[in-house]
Amino acid sequence: MTTVKEIIGAMLTPSPEDTAFIEKAYTCSEKAHASNTRFSGEPYFIHPSAVAKILAEYGMDSTTIAAGLLHDAVEDGGITREEVEKEFGKELLFIVDGVTKLGKHKYRGAERHAESLRRLLVATASDIRVLIVKLADRYHNMQTLKHVPEHKQRRIALETLEIFAPIANRLGMGMMKRDLEDLAFPYVDPDAARHTAEVRKSKTKETEAGLAKVQKEIKRELAKKNLMVFRTDIRLKGLWSLHQKLKRKGDDITRIYDIAALRIVVPTIEDCYAALGSVHAIYKPLPGEFKDYISFPKPNGYQSLHTTVVTPEAGIVEIQIRTEEMHRRAQFGIASHMSYKQLGKGIEKLSKGTQKSRFSSLSFSWVRSLIPSLMKVSSASIQPDEGIAKPPPWLTELADAHLEVRGSEDFVEGLKADFFSHRVFVFTPKGDVVDLPSASTPIDFAFAIHTDLGNHLQGAKVNSKLVSFDTPLSNGDVVEIMRRDSAHPSTKWLEHVRTSLARKQIRIALGMTEPDKVIRRRPRISGKKIKP
Repeated sequence: MTTVKEIIGAMLTPSPEDTAFIEKAYTCSEKAHASNTRFSGEPYFIHPSAVAKILAEYGMDSTTIAAGLLHDAVEDGGITREEVEKEFGKELLFIVDGVTKLGKHKYRGAERHAESLRRLLVATASDIRVLIVKLADRYHNMQTLKHVPEHKQRRIALETLEIFAPIANRLGMGMMKRDLEDLAFPYVDPDAARHTAEVRKSKTKETEAGLAKVQKEIKRELAKKNLMVFRTDIRLKGLWSLHQKLKRKGDDITRIYDIAALRIVVPTIEDCYAALGSVHAIYKPLPGEFKDYISFPKPNGYQSLHTTVVTPEAGIVEIQIRTEEMHRRAQFGIASHMSYKQLGKGIEKLSKGTQKSRFSSLSFSWVRSLIPSLMKVSSASIQPDEGIAKPPPWLTELADAHLEVRGSEDFVEGLKADFFSHRVFVFTPKGDVVDLPSASTPIDFAFAIHTDLGNHLQGAKVNSKLVSFDTPLSNGDVVEIMRRDSAHPSTKWLEHVRTSLARKQIRIALGMTEPDKVIRRRPRISGKKIKP
């Protein structure tokens, strides 16, 4: 079992207050889960303590680490929300509530809805720390998946592979993404996992000795150029990532050059390009295989130089060159940027301009990657009579590829996922996700599922309760449609629908050839009318 000393020891620079706060949360969680056990028969507290250590290793603040310790305490440990708030504050309770809410959304294997569910999870996590705690929670659960009943293993692994690993990737958390994928792979496709592991083992065995020689040669060359402060290591490609690449290359291992890559980590960006020159001075680069992700970062913020060279010792080798900061960002992603203690306590200073924000140069490109389809929508194109809430002003600015965040207050606002405020993601009773405009109603939902269902809509339930047809749907609602052959659309429905699809089908059913002349009520969003 992970001890409180191990958790605190994994933190970067814990203050006495941080230490006391985490010790208090540790004791509270241990007591709350004293009578609970896991599928393995071990004490349940093994799980929250392991999650807390993962969060500490990712450099998270004491509040987030404590939330990791207590993330199951309200739901499974018998502690009330009021007790958590009284002992640990509203901020921690907010994170715990968010993690609990995310845990209620299950992936049922409908691959066409994977993207919508990923977006839903991000949309409902109004604080990015909620997602990071959830990822740490999933990571430890995957490490112990063998103890879960077999009939559940594949569903959990598939959900991890298709929902949580992509979220980790979009947050730039490369290490988390790779580990989640490789932990899930054997449960999703055992035969392919074994084959890929054998291929990787045989290939790396061939090149292992050669890579060590290349490593020594590069070290000597860098020293000649007076690059004395650096480190090198060898990185093996993840099994799932290799499996995907093998499929693209027709299972031809000779066409894959980055199974084992040599990584060079240096202090500055200038050193990166100097090291690149040194590598190319001794090894011939392959044409078209050089990628400058420093000048042109990946959408999730990843930066590095990648070059593929021909070596006499190890054949074709990929070499990655980056700074320590880039390396940490590649491993931990958005978590590497976060020091909520600084943001929370220093926000007043920052607003007065007495302290420069360490986040001032963080690009929001990773946010844009979360919503590629929505980024094509400008505020001018969103008309009030379409029933879609106008996005917040900063969303339009976010679409600008050159946007840089200029203050930590903007950074915190950006981390909140209210950029989804003009869409809602709702579930069918079977767990499929339906993506609709904000303020959509059960009528819109029915027609989104199938025209016949909409044309014979008799009633609707939202979260198991009967509702009227003009009820606005919210993120995460479970909507059940009741159908009857004798039920048919009425002109009144046109007042309640928000989607053009539903409006079109209703007009067809009513035999209306001209656009409806009904003056529809202005939809209310958050209690306010949308102005024309």
